[in-house]
Amino acid sequence: MADYRTIGFIGLGVMGEPICRNLVKKSGKRVLAFDLSAEPLARLRDEGAGIAASVAEAIKQSELLFLCLPSAKHVRAVFEGDGILKNIRTGQVVVDLGTSSVSQTRDFARQLQAKGAAWADAPIARTRQAAQDGTLSVMVGTTPELYAAIEPLIRCFATDVTHCGDVGAGQVTKILNNMVLFETVNALSEAVALAKHNGVDPKLLLDTLSKGSADSFALRNHGMKAIVPGAFPERAFSTEYALKDLSYALELAGDAGIRIRGAELVGTILQEAINAGSGDNYFPVIAKHIGGG
Repeated sequence: MADYRTIGFIGLGVMGEPICRNLVKKSGKRVLAFDLSAEPLARLRDEGAGIAASVAEAIKQSELLFLCLPSAKHVRAVFEGDGILKNIRTGQVVVDLGTSSVSQTRDFARQLQAKGAAWADAPIARTRQAAQDGTLSVMVGTTPELYAAIEPLIRCFATDVTHCGDVGAGQVTKILNNMVLFETVNALSEAVALAKHNGVDPKLLLDTLSKGSADSFALRNHGMKAIVPGAFPERAFSTEYALKDLSYALELAGDAGIRIRGAELVGTILQEAINAGSGDNYFPVIAKHIGGG
């Protein structure tokens, strides 16, 4: 493992807190955490993390900085002002674990490269439970050399780590993963609505589909655990976040001049669910809004 003596960690939300906890337990490094919320900081302090007073302090005291923030807007907020760009040092590394805009990712990487530092995108996939268990899947965009240096740290919280290519490639791969997931969950929602209206039990439907060519991870998880029981909690992967991630796919399509009509339609469906008051609910809540509920 490269000689990163102190790891900074910014963003202790639903995924960030358990990821940071796994780094504290497994990395053998000093971990310095920062978040705007006091509660996760207090929990991590009790488990051995150091606490930074600001974004700037987290950057100044670390050799490698992880970000685990909700969106490109939040990443930009810690990049600008008294943040990353102002305080970065030659040789320092920033690893973004969130799903973010590809164009912004590449822009930030260029700005850090001009200062002799590096930006790697390493968006995380799988569930909150996987974050707690250290079994996430991570898609990394960076040089082969930097990938070799940071992979052992990422394996403190992930079991599947894929080098997808240069900066931005991790984001592209994660964004397309989520685009396919959202379109699949919409298909499952439509199937369940039609089954109900035609006297077929939704659980039986999905059990049966799981034995055939329509089987998928989304069916066995989002379908069976959310759509069938009607369980759409808050503090899960919300409809607002789903639409945010889908917007990055639509941005890629716009840049490429490619029409992705299935994704465009799912964007409309997600927006309708948000307008109906389900923005904070787990995104398979779109099923509730199909066919009058």
